[in-house]
Amino acid sequence: MHKSLQAAATTSSVLRLLCVVICSLGATAPICAQDMLQGVDLTQPAFSRAETTRAAIEAELRVRKAGDRLDFSGKSLNGLDLSGLDLSNVNLRAARLVKTRLANAKLDGATLDQAWLLEADLSGASLVGAQLFAAQLQRARAAGANFSRARVAGDLSGADLRGAKFVGADLSADMKNQSMGLMRAVLRAAKLEGAQFGSANLSRADLRFARAAGADFSKATLNGADAAGADFTGAKWDGAQTQELDLDSARIDDAARPLLKDASNLDRAYSK
Repeated sequence: MHKSLQAAATTSSVLRLLCVVICSLGATAPICAQDMLQGVDLTQPAFSRAETTRAAIEAELRVRKAGDRLDFSGKSLNGLDLSGLDLSNVNLRAARLVKTRLANAKLDGATLDQAWLLEADLSGASLVGAQLFAAQLQRARAAGANFSRARVAGDLSGADLRGAKFVGADLSADMKNQSMGLMRAVLRAAKLEGAQFGSANLSRADLRFARAAGADFSKATLNGADAAGADFTGAKWDGAQTQELDLDSARIDDAARPLLKDASNLDRAYSK
């Protein structure tokens, strides 16, 4: 294994081990929950260079037989332009895709668990049914992307998700396996204007300070989600489940109050 990749793998293993130890000592979930960036040097080659080329990936895609599942797990693909490629069902587990261009790429059914997609360009990409558990997508550009029916329990803090689709997606907290802390979708300060969350599960998701004006949460489940300081003006809530949805200092429409009657801190939300 290349030294830089070996170092990155060692760093990731150490982080996971530390997290398990902290949690086992009784630390609260937020201390060890999915903050995988702590202690990681993003300037090292494993996170700043690519170990292959677009041409090489295209060559593998051309010879792929029906039903074959290409494996790029753990690969450094940082900064590559993979726009428009059909990467459906590809295994990208723990792959490093920092600042990689995947605009209009097809990633339906792809495995992106623990992948590093910091500042990646996923504009218009299709990730229908993809797996993004513990993925790092901070500041990713994914306007118009389609995450419908995907499992998204990653960090999308500050991501541009304007007009993105999360129809039927699962962004809820994983309550069964918390050895690495509370894993859930983190959409803190994300741009969610016009995003579609119809029938999505956002139970206990982190929506603090999200900009979700005009977003559609029809029939979505937001029980226990934290949306303090978020902007929900013009959002749709028909049929949504909002038990204990924290709306402290959030902005909502006055007409939406009856639909949000089960939320907590509703009296502390601002209305137009």
